[in-house]
Amino acid sequence: MSVNQRQKPALSFWQIWNMCFGFLGIQFGFALQNANTSRIFQTLGADMDAIPLLFIAAPLTGLIVQPIVGHFSDKTWNGLGRRRPYFFWGALLTTLALIVMPSSPTLWVAAGMLWILDASINVTMEPFRAFVGDMLPSSQRTFGYVMQTFFIGVGAVVASMLPWIFTNLLDVANTAPEGQIPDSVRYSFYLGAAAVALAVGWTILRTREYSPAELANFAEPENAAKAVQAQNEVDGQAVFSVSSAMVWVLAGALSTAAIYGFNWAYQLYILTIGIAIYGLIQWYSARLEAAGRSNGFYAACRSVVLMPTTMRKLAVVQFFSWFALFAMWIYTTPAVTSHHFGSSDPLSEAYNQGADWVGMLFAGYNAFSILAAMLIPMMVRICGLKLTHQVNLLLGALGFASMILIQDPNWLLVSMIGVGFAWASILSIPYAILSDSVPSNKMGIYMGVFNFFIVIPQLVAASLLGLASRFLFPDKPIYILGLAAGLWVVAALAMSFVKHDD
Repeated sequence: MSVNQRQKPALSFWQIWNMCFGFLGIQFGFALQNANTSRIFQTLGADMDAIPLLFIAAPLTGLIVQPIVGHFSDKTWNGLGRRRPYFFWGALLTTLALIVMPSSPTLWVAAGMLWILDASINVTMEPFRAFVGDMLPSSQRTFGYVMQTFFIGVGAVVASMLPWIFTNLLDVANTAPEGQIPDSVRYSFYLGAAAVALAVGWTILRTREYSPAELANFAEPENAAKAVQAQNEVDGQAVFSVSSAMVWVLAGALSTAAIYGFNWAYQLYILTIGIAIYGLIQWYSARLEAAGRSNGFYAACRSVVLMPTTMRKLAVVQFFSWFALFAMWIYTTPAVTSHHFGSSDPLSEAYNQGADWVGMLFAGYNAFSILAAMLIPMMVRICGLKLTHQVNLLLGALGFASMILIQDPNWLLVSMIGVGFAWASILSIPYAILSDSVPSNKMGIYMGVFNFFIVIPQLVAASLLGLASRFLFPDKPIYILGLAAGLWVVAALAMSFVKHDD
């Protein structure tokens, strides 16, 4: 450590509270999207096996938006700060999207609004992750991410319950004529829009940020310092190859042609076209590198190739964790309505009762995530970050598996205990480990790149889950949740290979 460098000062409880409070609003938008999008799509006429494909808006926008926002927020400094300008514009767009989406007249308008909504949420959310790394010393980062998780839980509980509250407590209709969204859902989105604007606005007004000069005078955590040294050793070296890129392009093109020629399932196009696009990205990066040119796109691609070892191993954990979560968000509504309420007809009373109950279940797992957020710091002190995450993932797997065995839908709330602990852990512990492993001047872009390993599993899931639903579990979407249980077990095992000094 340089003699001019010092550790970041610890912040008070209320300072951390204020800087994380905006996540309350972000989660209103995220939870309303997760709990109600399948319902909106089915109401507007979507087939069951097409729903995963319609959901690719979320991962695709995250894949594009987060690293770009991360790169530019690392380099931004103006009167509003470094990350807060992105909080402001993202929250504004999210608010507008929440107002418009539940009034969508057709399925394709709703799908388009999902793209806009998710892009807006991503613009707001990515800088919030980097914000904790910017502002807190290493000793407080776990607490900072847990505080974000607390607000995520609170926001999601209230947002997920809103359709049920409007229906059962305020006597608002939860059914509507064919092709129309019920009033209970529309009013929930309008209230969520207000919550986003107010909560994110609070964080913008009640926090300050360190300037780039101040950040430069703070010492890096040991793992981050090692990452800086490793990156300095490869600065100026070529990391992309045109020949390697062409192999990926050719593989993607041939497999895409095979799907078309043999008339295989159209969902597979997501994978094969993605492979080809990955090759084109490598090719473009190689051309920029050869010409000695750099931009935000190239910086993000180079960061993927040169990401620290700890981040690379965490990526495997994240892949299986988020594949399972994507399965839950898509299939819990059709699973519970068909398996526990006995109806797959979106116009029936039984289906809509089941869909409302799914909102309550989502509120339940988020409520339990609040409890988990309070317990995780104590678990970390006793067991360390790695073992705590493994235990929580296994609790989540047990929760998913139990949903197959439980017949009374009221008892599904017990299943949500494990899911809530896993969710809280996924939202906090990997980020705490990562923030100690990357340099502060690239916190934003690495947090954005880390989002790739949230996005990619969702794209793979969008390609494969519809096929699993059709061919492996026809008319039995409940078994998709059993598959999710197995994936969380794999994620817990993969966590054993992550190195971190607790």
